[in-house]
Order: sequence, then C-alpha cells, then structure tokens
Amino acid sequence: MDNHKDTRASGGVGDNGTRQVLTFSLGGEIYGVDILRVKEIRGWSPVTRIPQSPDAVLGVLNLRGLIVPIVDLRVRFSLASAEFTPLTVIIVLSLRTESGQRECGIVVDNVNDVVDVATETIRPSPEMGGAHTSEFIEGIATHDEQMLILLNAENLACHQLSTTGPAAAAA
Repeated sequence: MDNHKDTRASGGVGDNGTRQVLTFSLGGEIYGVDILRVKEIRGWSPVTRIPQSPDAVLGVLNLRGLIVPIVDLRVRFSLASAEFTPLTVIIVLSLRTESGQRECGIVVDNVNDVVDVATETIRPSPEMGGAHTSEFIEGIATHDEQMLILLNAENLACHQLSTTGPAAAAA
C-alpha cells in the first residue's frame, strides 16, 4: 500500500508521465477512473430506494454513517440491463463538487486492475453527433492493446445527482 500513498502525494501522475487508473468492466467494455477518486470498492449489497429519484440512481447506502447515493452506470449509459452477480461491485468515489467534497457509488460489472496509463496516449473522446456522453468521457487510451474509456468521475456522478440535491427540491 505504500505505492498507493506515493501516488496520492504526487497527484496521481507518476514521475514518468503516467496516471494510475482503476479499470472496470461494464457491458463488455473496459472503463477507467482516476485512482485518486476511488475511496472504496465494495461487493454489491441492496440499497434503499428513494422515491422520485432519477432512473440511474438505484438508491442510497449507509457507509459507516455516511449516506451515499448509488448510480447504476448501465442505466446511466443506456446499456442493456444485467443481473447483479457475485462479481458486481460498487465503486465509492470521493468527488469535488460545487458544494464541497461528496461521495457517490457507481455499480459496475466487475473491477479489473489498477493500471498505469501514459498521459501522452490519452486522446480526446470523439464527437458522437450530439450525444451527451462526451461530457462524461475524459478521454480514450490504449492499454495492453485494448481500448480504455477514461471517465470524468465528477461530471458522471454529479450531473446525475444534481437533480436529487437540495437545489432541485427548491426548484
């Protein structure tokens, strides 16, 4: 775990121009999120559904006294639904938002590994003819000859949750 501490101290970018990314599978594709955003990885456990929450928000989970909203990325990305299995996990992210630090969980098919991605190999996401996915995709990289879709955790979770917060209730 000492390596993990060193990464946090260096801001997630290694001395050799690499970034550490937690990779996971979702709908047959490989995605990645900056390791510095990952607070915890948990096995799937049932959540408490909140009435009138957005479709992608499955509910909330009590994480040691902290109430954490849980977003199903399959629903968020309009992918086919899948049964939750023993490999299904919740990645708890710690995010910087306009209202301060916030935790959010995302449900993914399974977690793969933490990999080093060379920053010079990260390319911008392609324009998809008006699709809104580019706001959630930070870039695309190749790792071990496989495409890796890098997600912008703040935009991904905060956009979905902005309709469930106190500001939305006041609107």
